[in-house]
Amino acid sequence: MATTASRRPLLPPGVVDLRGELVGQRADGATVAAIYTAVLLLTPAALIVRGLPLSITPAALIGLGALVLWMCAHLTTTLGAAKGWNVARTALLLFLVSNLVSYGYASAGYLPRDELNLADHAIALVLANLGIGLLVCDGVRGFARLDLVLKVAVVAGALISVIGAIQFLTGFDLTRYMTAPGLRLSYDDVYVLERGSVRRVAATTAHPIEFGVVCAMLLPLGVHYARMAALRGQPRLRWWLCTGLIAVGLMFSVSRSAVLSMVAIGAVLLAGWPRRLRWQALGVLLGFLAFIRVFVPGLLGTFYDLFANFFNDNSVTGRTHDYSTALREIQQHLLLGRGTGTWYVPKYEVFDNQYVQVTIDTGVIGLVIFLGMMVCAVFVALAARRRSSDPQVRDLGLTLAACMVAPIISSATFDFLSFATVAGLMFVLVGAAGSLLRSVRANPCTAAGPRSS
Repeated sequence: MATTASRRPLLPPGVVDLRGELVGQRADGATVAAIYTAVLLLTPAALIVRGLPLSITPAALIGLGALVLWMCAHLTTTLGAAKGWNVARTALLLFLVSNLVSYGYASAGYLPRDELNLADHAIALVLANLGIGLLVCDGVRGFARLDLVLKVAVVAGALISVIGAIQFLTGFDLTRYMTAPGLRLSYDDVYVLERGSVRRVAATTAHPIEFGVVCAMLLPLGVHYARMAALRGQPRLRWWLCTGLIAVGLMFSVSRSAVLSMVAIGAVLLAGWPRRLRWQALGVLLGFLAFIRVFVPGLLGTFYDLFANFFNDNSVTGRTHDYSTALREIQQHLLLGRGTGTWYVPKYEVFDNQYVQVTIDTGVIGLVIFLGMMVCAVFVALAARRRSSDPQVRDLGLTLAACMVAPIISSATFDFLSFATVAGLMFVLVGAAGSLLRSVRANPCTAAGPRSS
């Protein structure tokens, strides 16, 4: 091992090379990101840190710490932070700039006390999300360390899906007992709702819609690690079990946004998978739906009604009837918005559309940057897939691109960034796309050869 390590003088301590060999392994950015991801998914959304002037969740506190670590690491050349230009990092920083400019524009004039306080809180959350995104992008070095972060996300997603299944099948809410010293409830938590005669559950997230979209974003990662375990000759049953649990959790959320996200994700995956794998995936899907129909009677019928009565659904008309109000507000602050976090419920109307909300908060410029950040993550992941000849890396690139389609779709169906769990997960995935592309560039043995014309 000493001889092997001596052949890699350019790898900083804590980096894992392509074969998964440890090189002076120690706690690094991947360690912090893995802890953040576990805390983000497993801590009930209503719990915040006691004693702070702002309502900060444990995951957001770690995210703010991650931002400090990222800044300190970039001031040195010895802490292992990646240097050089990265498209994903640039997109993340532009998102920060748009929010800071909007915040400065709003606070330069008069703001009611309540709106100014919420603007301060919103900027703190932006910084926390930015911190974890940047840490993953520049602090997760190597394929194995990136795998660690994403595998933790899959396992945590399976665990919260078990909590969601218990809520759905029994009505028992386990999250009421999931607390810890130093934390307190920020609101009366309601994790089990009703849609007609069927329960809707949120697991540890703030709402069933959020839970469903989180499951949709994690499901492709579960499939990826189950398939790659087979290629590596490793046990794969555990990953198929996690994948199945996440799929069940998605169904128990009874969320139209989750289904729309999965349709878009499936389109990306099917476009990139070989024909044989497409047919296998369709067969598994049909088998899963048959399983749900037999063991949870009425659930598929509820999903059918969600779309069959789409234009007569009160939840749909409630999302669109107040767009005239939004348009008037946008016209008053077209470019920079009225200020991040200053439009809030119950003082103002809720639009259940993140694109509308971002435009009101940060203006048209902020909207373009927000959408551009998500689209950028998709193309960065696909660029990593294109540059690599390793089948595992190529599949991970396609998977991350598919995962990032979910927030693009669901931001049109609910106020995405208002929900801490799904928003934090999105920033982890944006950073993961940047980390993957950097790792592909840094490891010539994975790069694809020149294309023939």
